[in-house]
Amino acid sequence: MASIFGRERGGKASPGPHRVARFARRIPLLSLLLAPLLLLSISPACAQDTDNPDNPLDSVHITTPPPVAVKADPSIPLTPGATLRTGIQFRVDTNIVLIPLTVTDPMDRLVTGLEKENFIVLEDNHGQAIRTFACDDAPVSIGVILDLSGSMSNKVVRARGAVLQFMKTSNPQDEFFVIGFNDRPELITDYTSSPDDVEARLATVQAGHRTALLDAIYFGLEKMKQAKYQRKALLIVSDGGDNNSRYTENEVRSSVKEADVQVYSIGIFDPEAATVEERNGPMLLNDLSNDTGGRLFRVDDLSEMGDIATRISAELRNEYVIGYKTDNVRNDGKWRKVKVKLSPPAGLPQLTVHARAGYYAPLQ
Repeated sequence: MASIFGRERGGKASPGPHRVARFARRIPLLSLLLAPLLLLSISPACAQDTDNPDNPLDSVHITTPPPVAVKADPSIPLTPGATLRTGIQFRVDTNIVLIPLTVTDPMDRLVTGLEKENFIVLEDNHGQAIRTFACDDAPVSIGVILDLSGSMSNKVVRARGAVLQFMKTSNPQDEFFVIGFNDRPELITDYTSSPDDVEARLATVQAGHRTALLDAIYFGLEKMKQAKYQRKALLIVSDGGDNNSRYTENEVRSSVKEADVQVYSIGIFDPEAATVEERNGPMLLNDLSNDTGGRLFRVDDLSEMGDIATRISAELRNEYVIGYKTDNVRNDGKWRKVKVKLSPPAGLPQLTVHARAGYYAPLQ
């Protein structure tokens, strides 16, 4: 079997994804991530320097009275209405649901400066009282899933550059791992906070052979169980559909739905795709991303990949996090649909919320 490092490995085979039993317990908490497009000016709670006119990121800031910063006492849980700032950890009980999200305007620009009163949360169409509200640049555990199949041969240099750009513009405390895949997924770099470590490893990879995209995503979800941080995200960089995986699309979709991981995708698609798998690739990545509160970014020009990676990085650093205590106390393991609506200040255009679609209740 071919290696993404350009040769067959000797001795013991490099580990790919392994089948595991379906989760015995559903995840009791929901910690979603975010998902808009461009950034322009960021509120102090989500600090990013956008005063530089050369900065490609734009956002719209809504001016509201500054929230009250709450000094967290680790011995007590959060109280209703508490506002958190960067670096303060959430303390939750088994009925608290956390929803990281982003808001965009009609021009796909990130909207910051909204307050708790501007959001309405529904679970299974029942209104929920918001207990906590934050705009937090907390560290994230991020897995990069990089396509190194044969069709990426003329794109791999740009793809590597986009991955490095993404890492270099992320929170310095973020941790990363990188999985490359062609015939099978292979761990290129284990968890690290050093983009230099990743750059050295990526310099040795080569593209070739078939595409085991579904296996790579499943492997990434399993690897994410070792994450250090509560916030977790996958970044998939691929140019097409799967044609060599052991896991099925339904199995991976189910695993993504159960996991507490947001999915972003950078898609480099061929508009003249010849195979069914290639034609279905965009739909697969779009669905996986949207279901988790992430988004698929389509690449029309390879030179745009670095800017797209920077936008995704900025989104992960700038989000609202809403916490509510669900009024459904049944531990039935069932899917609960979550919808976040807006009640924005007067005079604003139609805004869009990007958040995960729901979560599974605990089984016990």
